[in-house]
Amino acid sequence: MTATNHMDTSVQHVDIAIVGGAMAGATLALALARLSLSAARPLSIALIEAHLPDKQHPGFDARSIAIAHGSIFELSRLGLWPKLAHLGTAIENIHVSDRGHFGMTELNAAQFHLDALGQVVELERVGQVLFNELNKSEVKLYCPAKLAQVEPAVEGHSLVLDTGERLKAKLVVAADGLQSKVRSSFDLPVTQVAFEQTAIIANIQTDKLHQHWAYERFTQTGPLALLPMADSQGQPRLSLVWALDDARAKQMQTAPKAEFLAALQQAFGYRAGTFIDVSARHAYPLNLSYMPRPIHHRCVFIGNAAQTLHPIAGQGFNLGLRDVVSLLEVLKTALDQGDDIGSAAVTHAYLNVREHDRNSTIRNIEFLVRGFSNQYWPMALGRNLGLRLLSWFPPLKTPVAQKAMGWK
Repeated sequence: MTATNHMDTSVQHVDIAIVGGAMAGATLALALARLSLSAARPLSIALIEAHLPDKQHPGFDARSIAIAHGSIFELSRLGLWPKLAHLGTAIENIHVSDRGHFGMTELNAAQFHLDALGQVVELERVGQVLFNELNKSEVKLYCPAKLAQVEPAVEGHSLVLDTGERLKAKLVVAADGLQSKVRSSFDLPVTQVAFEQTAIIANIQTDKLHQHWAYERFTQTGPLALLPMADSQGQPRLSLVWALDDARAKQMQTAPKAEFLAALQQAFGYRAGTFIDVSARHAYPLNLSYMPRPIHHRCVFIGNAAQTLHPIAGQGFNLGLRDVVSLLEVLKTALDQGDDIGSAAVTHAYLNVREHDRNSTIRNIEFLVRGFSNQYWPMALGRNLGLRLLSWFPPLKTPVAQKAMGWK
């Protein structure tokens, strides 16, 4: 690994430059380094990341995420899950309910002959592990460094960093999030849907062991999710994602602790026990953002740069990881055939592979957000009947569980 932040006017030529080193970008960089070891020809890989992996990193912050069973399978294939497994807390059961209505259902790992439906990890701790692995790899890491300018060219784009360094890459992979500098540099279109909701993110201490249960509860203001976490100093913890309208979220973010816990308890109920403490609260505006075509000349967009999802089903990283896996497969084929890895044939192959999964996931999540936040009685009746049917007829759960577990 090479880490630099000094002025340098020479040009570094690389095969692939990844812009953005959060979950998707760091995972891709490590997977490409592994692929390079067995590829027909070695790859030179650069990773450009603006922030060191600490509490100030927007991609490795205080949030926890659920890594679905299918994603763990893929991370294991890439050799990464063994490095992260010790950070995970298993989700063995998921309880889904609709507040104020009769609809509820459960998904249980044992029903599908699995140890767990997924694992919950804290992003800050994951970031430390991934960057430790990058330090041991052959990836050229430019951190902290920001992309200042992209100079397009037929044979490969030139990237100018705010450190003064310059790179030329046959393929640029944009993993630089919702406000992608790469996307804006090429002036590419992005579709955005505002849900007029804000997510309150925090860790909750309870008086009851979670026993590896996760909860998804739909309320009038939006979904409320609680994920099992590792205990802290012997105290049971749950990771909270609470979607509220913007005004209520602002109120709840600054409300006294007792008031916040009472409001949360009223919204969720006592199925997970009594809420006795809450960590620092963070607020994130909730929007759906996606690129109709996440490719450009010698450029591919992955993760949140390609699509940013509402957290209603916890599919953000899981979808982004499928971007990573698909890109790896396309690049491996190109390397095996001796093709130009930045060619239009390669970028369009990636587009074709990803189109169905991306579009169906985005459609399903928008339907869930609108359907479960709508109190129009026919809509409420329909969704509650659907939840009840899942309980009454377990075989119907299989496709739902497959989506929840990150299988296409």
